[in-house]
Amino acid sequence: MQLSTLLLSALGATAVYAAPAFPDLNVAAASPEGIETMSEYFTMLAQKVQQSRQMAAAPVCDLSKAVLPEAPNPLPPVSAGLTLKHVAIGRGTQNYTCDLKNATAVPKANGAVATLFNASCIVATYPDLAKMLGRVSMQFSLTQSEASKKLAPSNLIISGKHWFTNPTTPFFDLDSPTQQLGGVPCTKAADVAAPADAPVGQLGEPAVRWLKLTAVAGATGGLQEVYRVETVGGSAPATCKGMPATFEVQYATQYWFYAQ
Repeated sequence: MQLSTLLLSALGATAVYAAPAFPDLNVAAASPEGIETMSEYFTMLAQKVQQSRQMAAAPVCDLSKAVLPEAPNPLPPVSAGLTLKHVAIGRGTQNYTCDLKNATAVPKANGAVATLFNASCIVATYPDLAKMLGRVSMQFSLTQSEASKKLAPSNLIISGKHWFTNPTTPFFDLDSPTQQLGGVPCTKAADVAAPADAPVGQLGEPAVRWLKLTAVAGATGGLQEVYRVETVGGSAPATCKGMPATFEVQYATQYWFYAQ
């Protein structure tokens, strides 16, 4: 992939499944923190463009150069014999339920739904810029239909979808119009707390935990392991006080997919 294409993928606004339609800027983006996040992202992007002008040749999109982020308390390593097949930015909601008869009850996780955006080349070439994508995307609301949703303010193309097939089985579908990478139902193998400085969500909620997931029966495309890292927001409140029976909390993350 040429450098100009790579950087444009982190700047423009097109969709894979439908005509362009920007998500709404969230009110939080008008806060000092939101403005700072947006400014930091575009400053970093401008620096990358400037640096590219001094390069003799454009960098190559080489996933073997990508390094899986680690939390202070690291997740178990990738199993021997597996190689990185895809990296996606996931943008969607963590879903929860509450017992309305018990305000002190802890909300229960009820799966998640997310659109996956192809970030493989950005992660492999500009990991610092990739890390910013989840954070800056939280400055925009998920108000568009599933078909026209985009990872504002980027131009990353949709590479798949994420949902739960039952309360305990997350599923990732990486078959899209641009590539056929397979699908993988998973079970949780390990989880660790997000770093203390992980970006909070739109309502100030902490980042959800980092995960290692392993494939269960039904996986295709050789997909075996999935890591959820660089999480942004998504955590439920401590109790159900004032909450409805079901609710969603927006989140962003990086998903790293490993295959045989």
